[in-house]
Amino acid sequence: MPATRCPAAPTYPADPTPPVPETLAYSLTLPAALASAALARATTREILRAHGLTDMLDPALQAVGELTAVASQFTESTNYYLTLRYRFSTLCLIAYDSHPRHTSPHLAIACDTRRRAALRVLACVCRACDGTWGFGEARETGGGTRMWATLPRASAAAYGAP
Repeated sequence: MPATRCPAAPTYPADPTPPVPETLAYSLTLPAALASAALARATTREILRAHGLTDMLDPALQAVGELTAVASQFTESTNYYLTLRYRFSTLCLIAYDSHPRHTSPHLAIACDTRRRAALRVLACVCRACDGTWGFGEARETGGGTRMWATLPRASAAAYGAP
């Protein structure tokens, strides 16, 4: 019996272009653990360095830390998701957790109040960087909550300057 050979896999050459800001597009699945916020910050630091966005490190790392810490507290599953994108000179950070929107208006208000209070430092960072932040129902399959922050590069680079 002749040996069966696997068909050759198509060859897709790796893009030799070094990372630039416009190619920043990453998604991470993180365990719902206290250590995940630190891991997310360390990963974000390396991603921003690789893409030449070190001038945004301070506000970006603060925002990632806040988003991931809150996601790990609210998620009802064993993990949550973080995405990082850079488009139109703005860094967009989104965390998805599995905590569903409450059907009871009173519970929804209480939960939103708790989440908003947990994100108060994020609100300050975004305000200082002329960015935006918020949370709402996730539009992705599976539901849950989507929290986001946007940081325009020009103002984020000046973050903390007198």
